[in-house]
Amino acid sequence: MSSHFDSSLAQPMLDDAATHLRNGGVVAYPTEAVWGLGCDPDNTDALKRLLTLKVRDPAKGLILVASSLEQFEPWLAGLDDTHLSRLESSWPGPVSWLVPDNGRAHPLVRGEHSSVALRVSDHPLVRKLCEAFGGPLVSSSANRASEAPCLSAEAIRQVFDDRVLVVDGPLGGRTRPSEIRDLLTNDVLRD
Repeated sequence: MSSHFDSSLAQPMLDDAATHLRNGGVVAYPTEAVWGLGCDPDNTDALKRLLTLKVRDPAKGLILVASSLEQFEPWLAGLDDTHLSRLESSWPGPVSWLVPDNGRAHPLVRGEHSSVALRVSDHPLVRKLCEAFGGPLVSSSANRASEAPCLSAEAIRQVFDDRVLVVDGPLGGRTRPSEIRDLLTNDVLRD
């Protein structure tokens, strides 16, 4: 399935979603491979709500997704040119990087880790959603712990009913979740 969508038709939906996110809500949206759940990465109540919906252990941490490297600047402060070049060469795209936390990441985003997982998406709807919100969002697969991720808006509604706002659109056509790499070592942690 193509990830193309008409952003002019989607703008009212994106504006509603951005307002919902700013008010502490959780949204469900299509990503590159599966549907994701997102929220404001700085809102403690929203983060707790998302973790409760997923039945996810807070120690695991959460991935943040953005529309551009610039949206991540506060999380990237203090990195050297080599590390910034590594990020720039892979984004936008299906690589999530574990970046040392410089103190910017919320404890529920970081979990028990000393790093935060960041990705600049190449999915047009994800990028537009981050732009409408005005910054990065949490991006966690839309499923409960140990269950398969949702692959459609209908599946989202069956699993989460009205507890999330659905931002409908097509999946991005990938069949696997994003690769996860460690920024400092360049090691692949999830292929």
